[in-house]
This record gives sequence, structure tokens and C-alpha cells, in this order.
Amino acid sequence: MAAPRVLILRAPGTNCDLETAFAFEQAGAVTQALHINRLCEDPSSITNSQILCLPGGFSYGDDIAAGRILANQIRHHLQDALQVFKEAGKLILGICNGFQVLVKSGLLLGDAPEAPKATLAWNDSGQFQDRWVHLQTTSDKCVFLRDIPSMYLPIAHAEGKFMACNADTLAQLESAGQLALKYTDNPNGAQGNAAGVCDATGRVFGLMPHPERNIDPTHHPQWTRQQTAAQGDGLKLFQNAVNYFQ
Repeated sequence: MAAPRVLILRAPGTNCDLETAFAFEQAGAVTQALHINRLCEDPSSITNSQILCLPGGFSYGDDIAAGRILANQIRHHLQDALQVFKEAGKLILGICNGFQVLVKSGLLLGDAPEAPKATLAWNDSGQFQDRWVHLQTTSDKCVFLRDIPSMYLPIAHAEGKFMACNADTLAQLESAGQLALKYTDNPNGAQGNAAGVCDATGRVFGLMPHPERNIDPTHHPQWTRQQTAAQGDGLKLFQNAVNYFQ
């Protein structure tokens, strides 16, 4: 069977596109990087791909709010095309800034009548945090997290605190298994310890940690001092996406 094709969507300020493409390629996919302006010119160009990925970085310098400008471009120019993409049973992944974009564009959770269902707010510390965190998979709903009980990945964000619009929405997401990935030691104050959230189908997933930064044993910060696994914890997430189509 042909290798699935991954479209890596980039914008001014995106800086993790090459690493993310490499991670997907190591997992067996074929990747293509495309600028947001080119996709807006021809939204139908996404139809040849099976996976859409919004990688990390600081799209448009995180002006206004992290991911807001790119999210607005998607909401106003690509909503129909991406809805068709989702309904075709394909996968969408957003990492860090990509997670912020998925939430703020409505692609991940949609919108409540009065407001977006959730957002990514400033860390409780009020500062950018760059550190490694322990993570636990708490739901079997998400395609990307199959057979991954836990991971150790780096985070690098200032606006990573997941917040639902109200307590009822948070409870609904929890009971539906959509708060699929959680911090074991919450670094930013996220509600429900949420580090990653999926949509109701489990095929659209956003997470704040960076799986593409731990795909090789030498990526582990203690690889010279302790026994490490044959592959980095993050690689399995990309392999799950590829294997979904094979």
C-alpha cells in the first residue's frame, strides 16, 4: 500500500516544520510543506493528502494571541475545505502552536453558541516554559495515542494552559474521553491537567508537548546517563498516524 501523504502547513513564524516532517518520514509517510497562502489560493490541494499537520512555532509572531491570526485565516478561508477533509475520515494533528490554532479556529472542538468551547491561555507562571514533562494517556479514543500509555516529551510555550469555556464543557470533554493526554505534573495550570485534546471522532488531535523532539534515543536529556528505549517516546505517535492508513 502506498505511504500516506502528510501536508505540513506552515506560516510566517512556524519553526518546527522540518522536524515534524522528519518525524513523519521516519514513521513511513511522504511529506509536503505548504505555506498557508498557497493553500488559501487553492484549498482543493489538500485533497491529495491523508494527514494534515500544523506544527509548532510562533505563527505570525503570536501577535494578538498565540495562533490567533493563523486560526482566523483558517476559519475565514479554509473552513469548508477542512470540514470536507475531516468528514472523509482523514487525520489532523496540531502540535503546540498548531494546537492553539486548532482550538481557536474551531477545527478541534467547534464553537459553543456564545463563545469558543475552549482556549489556550497564559501559563499560571506568567512566563514561557521550556522543560520536559511526564505525560499519561487517559483515553482510548484518540487515534494518535493508541498503545501509548505514557510519554516523556519537552514543552516550550507561554500560552499552554487549556481552559474550557465553562465547567459543564470541561466535564463533557472529560466524560467523552476527549482530554486524552494529561500531565502527571501540571506545568501550566491546565484544567483537568490537559496536555492534549481530541475531537469526538478521535481523528483530530492537538497537544502542547512536542513529540517530534523526542523520536530518537539521543533526544532524551539523560541519554548518556541512563538506559533509554530503542526509539524516542514521540515516534510512536507519528507511527500511529501512518499505520491508521495502512
